[in-house]
Amino acid sequence: MASLSLEQKVRLLTGGDSWSLRPEPDAGLRRIVVSDGPAGVRGERWDERDASTNLPSATGLAATWDEALVQELGGLLAGEARRMGVDVVLAPTVNLHRTPYAGRHFECFSEDPLLTARIGTAYVRGLQEAGVAATVKHFIANDSETERTSIDVEIGERTLRELYLAPFEAIVHEAGAWALMASYNRVNGEPMTESSLLREILRREFRFDGLVMSDWFATRSTEASARAALDLVMPGPDGAWGDKLLQAVRDGKVDRAAIDEKVTSVLRLAARVGALDGYSGVTPRQYEAAEIAGKVRRAAAAGFVLASNGDGLLPLDRLSLRRVAVIGPNASVARIMGGGSATVFPPYAVSPLEGLRTALEPAVKVEHSVGVHASSRIPAGRLPWLRRPGGGGGVEVRFLADDGTVLAREDREGCSFSWPQSRACDDALAWIEVHTILRAIDAGTYAIAGSGIGRLLLSVDGEAVFDVELEIAPDADVVEALVIPPQAVHHIWLERGEEIDVVLAYEVGSAGGGVGMSFQLGLQPPQGTDEDEIERATSLARDVDVVVLVVGTTDEVESEGFDRASLSLPGRQDELVRRVCAVNPKTVVVVNTGAPVLLPWADDVAAVLLAWFPGQEFGNALADVLLGLAEPGGRLPTTWPTDERLLPPTRPVNGILRYDEGLSIGYRRSGGAPRYPFGHGLGYTSWRYDSIDAQRDLSPGGDLHVSIRLSNTGPRRGREIVQVYASRRESGVERPLRWLAGFASVDAVPGEQVTASVMVKARAFEHWDVEMGQWLAEPGTFQLAAGPSSARLPLGTEITMSRGAGAT
Repeated sequence: MASLSLEQKVRLLTGGDSWSLRPEPDAGLRRIVVSDGPAGVRGERWDERDASTNLPSATGLAATWDEALVQELGGLLAGEARRMGVDVVLAPTVNLHRTPYAGRHFECFSEDPLLTARIGTAYVRGLQEAGVAATVKHFIANDSETERTSIDVEIGERTLRELYLAPFEAIVHEAGAWALMASYNRVNGEPMTESSLLREILRREFRFDGLVMSDWFATRSTEASARAALDLVMPGPDGAWGDKLLQAVRDGKVDRAAIDEKVTSVLRLAARVGALDGYSGVTPRQYEAAEIAGKVRRAAAAGFVLASNGDGLLPLDRLSLRRVAVIGPNASVARIMGGGSATVFPPYAVSPLEGLRTALEPAVKVEHSVGVHASSRIPAGRLPWLRRPGGGGGVEVRFLADDGTVLAREDREGCSFSWPQSRACDDALAWIEVHTILRAIDAGTYAIAGSGIGRLLLSVDGEAVFDVELEIAPDADVVEALVIPPQAVHHIWLERGEEIDVVLAYEVGSAGGGVGMSFQLGLQPPQGTDEDEIERATSLARDVDVVVLVVGTTDEVESEGFDRASLSLPGRQDELVRRVCAVNPKTVVVVNTGAPVLLPWADDVAAVLLAWFPGQEFGNALADVLLGLAEPGGRLPTTWPTDERLLPPTRPVNGILRYDEGLSIGYRRSGGAPRYPFGHGLGYTSWRYDSIDAQRDLSPGGDLHVSIRLSNTGPRRGREIVQVYASRRESGVERPLRWLAGFASVDAVPGEQVTASVMVKARAFEHWDVEMGQWLAEPGTFQLAAGPSSARLPLGTEITMSRGAGAT
């Protein structure tokens, strides 16, 4: 600190570019690189040339209810981060599943603060014990995407404390998070980058000693944000601080001590990740590809939730199988991750069709039908239809000056392109041109698309077919422009084997600021109508032993940048399920979504398996579970509703979103029966809950040990998640119906009796007293119930809380 001038200090408090913090040789500080998470580590370059491991989505990780597994995966991600030159991962996201309409639902762990806290703590520990910083986000009440950069969340103090702040508090205390991200939104009128909550609660009460960075472009003021406990404005090199902050300090409007406090946070983070002279940090272990595949495969299976299993259809008896149909829009090209900043480019992705063919063929014939088309968008072009003019699969990208001079070239396999606004040849760069040869594998109508924001020109065999300026709606989020940008489409009939020359050109700078240079070359090979495809699917399903039907959402439905308008599966997928099940009752429906969807046919289906966005090993993990090589280990981290009534909204009124439901989100509210309750999940064995034992009297501030004995009464070894819920029938304060107080897992062979030891921490019996400004334990009787889900609790006991101060 003493070696730095005021100018140098202020310079350190704004990012050096989109994905790094500035170096400062006078302080022995090297450049620090940050990268998006949480389902992988993307790195600084967002394309297929920097492939990175894709883990299951946060909902899939939380569905494991397995802290040891999640901590292990955090260590794996730390190795990935260091391999890609990354010091700080912008994850985990520990906002709550307040409503399933939230577009970023898949990126958050759970509707419950305790489960979120325990899984989030494990994630952070795994990363940081291996020397890579976690960034816990988004602080606070950033639980929806609609108007997310300006929305004002009105929330009661008790609700804020008991639900939304609770995971942050636990992770700071128990994992010692090194960084935290302040969100876009306001809370009770205060922008979070200027909020008093940063200093009063995060710094002083939680004793957070890490770095607080802004979400990207979230800082809109100079003096107000600088006086708050915000340390770093991202991205850089421009922003609300810089010279304006320097002048504010010189004018006495911002205290120099506040600047020193912020710089100390930057240097402390640098020391922790080994970016400061004299601090070596920790070198994480690097994993071989086969070991990574095994861990991701195991994690995916551990998060799959077997929601129903009528007549014991699963696991399948492979010896009785001769023909299996794998049907559905997500069967051959599955969705393995959600859209937005959580997107990575994995080295490969195993589809359900590929996984089952690998596991079953040649002994079993595995056949495929798409069933229906869930999306009307033209997807990015892919192999084997495209080859470069000079040979090899993919496309050639050329960077051109305005006079046509070629400034640089790249060979690419993928057709999604994104670069920062600045490049080495940027001064002269005027156009980016994508050139490929399209070969028709089958005769039919091919759709060729240009997607993006700005001017796009498409030519086919030298003839211009469109020249368009594509725009998004004025109120659309910038991420929406990147995830589902507008498209221009050209249709052309090709005979089998016919080849055409395709060139898509993008005018640099035509998009304006904010989205960089981002566009796609899209390709849709010939496909039938939905009715034709449903007929093909039902015809196939009628004549096979078992159907595996994979349905799911699309990029237009689940992504950062926008919320969901409906919980229904897109397209005619519900109809497909009904018609396939009508001709073959031995149908397993695999639901490939990151968040709940409505399943109106659920009671008429033999088996339903909820697979989330399960990462790059989806197909292999699915085959393991369907064939009984692995147990579906997941339990629901969030409630799946039967209909769309009574769900909290995401859309503000006059810029204000009121959390009027208070403490009663998800399973905590009373009302209609859900489709699948929080905590629900079946395995391949059965359990009997035998007894519960706990201390009957408890003093305020004391933890409680609860012992639950249970027996494996089924035919297989299995794992059970034993859940303990608290409630209070007569209370002087408002309370939810029940709340998760603790959980533990057990493993047992058939006939074995085991004991689950569940720690219920003192906070489970406390409420936030707004008038006194502290946590209190109400004296009197609390009920505890134990079982396999929030809706099935066969064991119960009571404890009596004695009188006392109760503050913690």
